[in-house]
Amino acid sequence: MTFKPANNIQDLQYFGEFGGVNPSISDSSTYTFLSAKTMFDTFEGNADGCYLYSRHSTPSNLYLGEALAAMEGTETANVTASGMGAITPVLMQLCGAGEHIVSSRTIYGGTYAFLKNFTPRFGIDTTFVDITKLELVEAAITPKTKVLYCESVSNPLLEVADIAGLAKLAKKHHLTLVVDNTFSPLSISPAELGADVVIHSLTKFINGSSDTVGGVICGTQEFINDLRNVNDGACMLLGSTMDSLRAASVLKNLRTLHIRMQQHSKNGQFLAEKFEALGLKTVYPGLASHTSHNLFKSMMNKQYGFGGMLTIDLGSLDKANALMELMQEKNLGYLAVSLGFYKTLFSAPGSSTSSEIPEDEQAAMGLSDGLIRFSIGLDADIERTYQMMKACMEELNVI
Repeated sequence: MTFKPANNIQDLQYFGEFGGVNPSISDSSTYTFLSAKTMFDTFEGNADGCYLYSRHSTPSNLYLGEALAAMEGTETANVTASGMGAITPVLMQLCGAGEHIVSSRTIYGGTYAFLKNFTPRFGIDTTFVDITKLELVEAAITPKTKVLYCESVSNPLLEVADIAGLAKLAKKHHLTLVVDNTFSPLSISPAELGADVVIHSLTKFINGSSDTVGGVICGTQEFINDLRNVNDGACMLLGSTMDSLRAASVLKNLRTLHIRMQQHSKNGQFLAEKFEALGLKTVYPGLASHTSHNLFKSMMNKQYGFGGMLTIDLGSLDKANALMELMQEKNLGYLAVSLGFYKTLFSAPGSSTSSEIPEDEQAAMGLSDGLIRFSIGLDADIERTYQMMKACMEELNVI
């Protein structure tokens, strides 16, 4: 049977305390108990349905977590205060001193900085590889390797991971496959393809309104319990807890994700085809020219398309900056980092979201100064948007 992530979200409905169509928000930092014994049992993790303290969990956070777990097809999930607040505890939970991670070389700059600069303090080393070449991934695995880490669609180069192939490698070498699916919610379902843990920055497409930060870790009940353990759980002890009010807000926005992703993808496909026809160096998974176009096609939930992220390379930072400034002036979008907003957002990742990656490594992976990363918005008339963008390009002699 075909996996239907949006149906799974729709089928989960929680009513409010007084019959509200939205669940009540639990606006409390701590919770009372009818007996001291129940408090003790809850501390020990043995009292289902009881809440102790909001760093541990809240009803609002559980509602959102269960909806996201349903979307990804995992047993459960834990929501966090940011995307990095999801990524970092997962890696700290899975790895200890003397252990090793194999990671994609093109990942979000914050994740790269964490693996390159921060985890070595704790004796955890990372080898960065071209995730699209399974033989290089396998060659990097050592007896000390614990985790394979990648993004379904990488930031910012839009390389596509062969999740099923990586899952086989992970199984063969007894590793945990962790996949950041931020760029492709609904389009790709990593757990269905064999991923053990699926992470999202909720800040982006899932929330969709650029008004909050958040993250989620989707996995087995056992792993999420480990993360929440009061004695040695990384989520519990590192404290990256999502606020209940924010969780309620994200849950409401999640209800429209399927409609928004269809429009993001439709607009992204349209602009990518037009840009490529203009002779611009365009990267978008929905183009036949994308090296992993067929791989993405084989993994995707087709009705959600190839996503809202695309890049063009203008060859120099000056040209990229000039075009972005002019497009912002013409109200075509915002010169801003992040993604998933209703307006188009554009940035030059080499000097922004990927600036943590040293210049020589950026060059080696093909991340040039002139690369513009677009998060395509929900424009109703994408033909009009294209014509205005084309006029900006003509004015600056980019085309």
